[in-house]
Amino acid sequence: MFDTREKIALFIDGANLHSATRSLGFDIDYKKMLSAFQARGYLLRAYYYTALLEEQDYSPIRPLIDWLDYNGYTLVTKPAREFTDSSGRRRIKGNMDIELAIDAMEMSEFVDHFVLFSGDGDFRSLVEALQRKGRKVSVVSTLSSQPPMISDDLRRQADHFIDLASLRPEIARDPAERTARRMEPAEGGEFDRG
Repeated sequence: MFDTREKIALFIDGANLHSATRSLGFDIDYKKMLSAFQARGYLLRAYYYTALLEEQDYSPIRPLIDWLDYNGYTLVTKPAREFTDSSGRRRIKGNMDIELAIDAMEMSEFVDHFVLFSGDGDFRSLVEALQRKGRKVSVVSTLSSQPPMISDDLRRQADHFIDLASLRPEIARDPAERTARRMEPAEGGEFDRG
């Protein structure tokens, strides 16, 4: 599936990946994840997309964002919007699909193999557009959760589907490390995608 001569780029939909790993019951060790994909080819970039509540003094995701920014990831963020839904509940919206799609298209002449960490069916058109440019696209999500986190359309469009559960031995954070090491935060605090 991977050729070690390929130039690879990771495109991580932070909210979607967080939901998938939470449903599988593990946290990602982002240092291990970089190493795992560096072993598969020439890793050009690892993009991480998430929305942040700007007016909060402290966001639970802020330590993760800061760590990623200093440790090999390219962070793409924007302010999340707060609104009240039709039933009067306070909700937060922070969709990063457009930013991810534009960045992937802009990188298409430099990348051989795109690795998309998302199960969001809205990305099917992006995958198809990258394939028309002669690029390979692997999608990382999961079928192992109930319900599955991957859109059937996206899975069918991708050149390769990688179940996140199969990557767990390579990229999962050791639960014992979580309490021992506070410098590298566990993921968390993502917002609703709605």
